[in-house]
Amino acid sequence: MDPRVLKELKCEIAELLTVVCNLSFKSASVPNDWRIAIVTPIFKKGSRSNPGNYRPVSLTSVPGKLVETIVNRIIRHIDEYGILGKSQHGFCKGKSCLINLLKFFVGVNQHVDKGDLVDRVYLDFQKDFDKVPHQRLLSKVSCDGIRGNFLSWISNWLNYRKQRVGINGQFSEWRQENSGVPQGSVLGPVLFKIFINYLEKGVNSEVAKFADDTKPPKTVKFKADCEELQRDLTKLGDWGTKWQMKFSVDKCKVMHIGKH
Repeated sequence: MDPRVLKELKCEIAELLTVVCNLSFKSASVPNDWRIAIVTPIFKKGSRSNPGNYRPVSLTSVPGKLVETIVNRIIRHIDEYGILGKSQHGFCKGKSCLINLLKFFVGVNQHVDKGDLVDRVYLDFQKDFDKVPHQRLLSKVSCDGIRGNFLSWISNWLNYRKQRVGINGQFSEWRQENSGVPQGSVLGPVLFKIFINYLEKGVNSEVAKFADDTKPPKTVKFKADCEELQRDLTKLGDWGTKWQMKFSVDKCKVMHIGKH
């Protein structure tokens, strides 16, 4: 349904849509039309012939997104109880990519002005949004205090999803999704943030995250500092293995800042 249809006919369909929404919440079930998606590949960079250089964005039901916005009140719960760590800047109120960069800039300058050397490692997950395991995600959501009918609705929203790829009016066959949260949905980014919230637990370096992009910096004066940074990277890698969210080695880079 085109968003303009909802806007032009809001007086006629608002009451009916309210009934559908209330039934969905009471029964903790999601209509099938809200669980299908047409995946549109958006080019990022590099060679256009490489499928890995495209970002898959899911086009989902507009009424379904309206309901996701209501469900997205879990953001208030997250903010009220301070569930998300301070390291996360993506999709957070009062934070942005610019603030993330400025914080990095100030922190590095403080060390460089003292004559210290800084190593910063840039990490990226393999198909992050597509690989989130549903049961492990739901266990994390439950541990953060989101339970009952609300958790059941999220579980039903995640399960039995179907998608197909659409390019220039041509479509693939429907395939069922067994993992991941839809990119392009309202609820997906919030659930992803909850899933990777404790990524840096036990890591000594100060980790900064913007959605899935992770950057642990480290002042490296001595060999022991390098070894400590390596231990932190090993812990992050172990977390990715444990939670089935491995890092893409090809996309991981190291930036060395200093005179040597």
